[in-house]
Amino acid sequence: MKRISWNDPNSAQQLEALYNRPACPREIEQTAAEIVATVRQEGDKAVCSYLERFDKVALTPDQFVVTDEECAEAENAVSETAKQAIATAIEHVRLFAEQAKPRDHFFSPRPGVTLGERFLPMERVGCYIPGGTAPLVSTAIHTVAIARAAGVSSIVATTPVMKNGKVNPSTLYALKQAGATEVWKLGGAYAVAALAYGTQTLKKVDKIVGPGNAYVAAAKKTVYGSVAIDMVAGPSEIMIVADRHANPAFAAADMLSQAEHGSGLEQAVLVADSAEFLDRVEKELERQSATLPRIATVRKVLEHGVFLIEAKDLEEAAEIASGYAPEHLELMCEHPRDLLPRIRAAGAVFLGPWTPEPAGDFTAGPSHVLPTAGTAKFFHGLSTMDFMRRSSILEYTEEALRKEIPAIECFASLEGLDAHGRSASIRKDFRK
Repeated sequence: MKRISWNDPNSAQQLEALYNRPACPREIEQTAAEIVATVRQEGDKAVCSYLERFDKVALTPDQFVVTDEECAEAENAVSETAKQAIATAIEHVRLFAEQAKPRDHFFSPRPGVTLGERFLPMERVGCYIPGGTAPLVSTAIHTVAIARAAGVSSIVATTPVMKNGKVNPSTLYALKQAGATEVWKLGGAYAVAALAYGTQTLKKVDKIVGPGNAYVAAAKKTVYGSVAIDMVAGPSEIMIVADRHANPAFAAADMLSQAEHGSGLEQAVLVADSAEFLDRVEKELERQSATLPRIATVRKVLEHGVFLIEAKDLEEAAEIASGYAPEHLELMCEHPRDLLPRIRAAGAVFLGPWTPEPAGDFTAGPSHVLPTAGTAKFFHGLSTMDFMRRSSILEYTEEALRKEIPAIECFASLEGLDAHGRSASIRKDFRK
């Protein structure tokens, strides 16, 4: 664990290093780019090779896509308790997604002119579901269910397979319940490449969404432009802004919830206005982490990814939070709504001691697919808008256009675009 204090002369430099954390290291970007290029060139052959190399599974191209029989088998393997939890999460995510869905709108800003926007769902999207270190069943819901609410007709999900060559039953069941129309047994950078370019067996998509490890993030960055992506997001992170009245056990538990994700590159940051409170949380982190089964991963994060920051006051804490722009931000203080206006960037903000981050991960409603590594300053969490195309709509009457022809001609002259000007002026003398 690393301590940073506002009265340390090196604190500004330490914070700046924290703010500028990379989403994916350069060497990982290079490796991911090589994998993407190979899949683009060799198609199914490369996918089979990477399946054996990374996932230790031998599949033929006709086995890439999950069958109806495998879906039925998965459904039978999932407990009724799990099915109910999955149904609850799907309903909550669907309701939020439908509430956030953009609507067509039109207005008349001046006589004879009608302007507006039209929104249509994409036809085919790809949702990446991590599963290398843990089956992220909830991500199936927090991607696919939103695409379905947006009206996407073809929803492809891809996720790493288990050692038996099958998709985790709970993940597969959640994917089908959420609305996936295809499920691929592929993971990592090579899965992203298959989504982006297609293979002899697999059809490409228009957009790729979903979280993943650094290789997945790097691959998405590489294919951007050939397809759309939601964001470039790296390992998970949480920041908690707390005052001296917060519960240290709550704070430690929430920090550890992100430390156990699996890559060891996660970050958990606490900013408080009390050194004594930081001491208490540090003890709680040690006590609680000792009881966790994923202790090796958690220990790595505790050593390299946990930062305990003493701020001068909550106003400075909010400034630090805005500079860090966390994926998840908890405001664990007496009056969180009063502090909220001071937060300028965060993927998701959790208010008060009774709103732990895992509620957002699983059942709350907004997608848990969120920007990391400070990219919340320019990316946003996944929503229905990410699965839709937006078109501007413009309509002029003859009289309305005639009023603006002089201005159109002027701009055409300024820019040396004579044909542009003629497009307007040719209508001057036209009479029906």
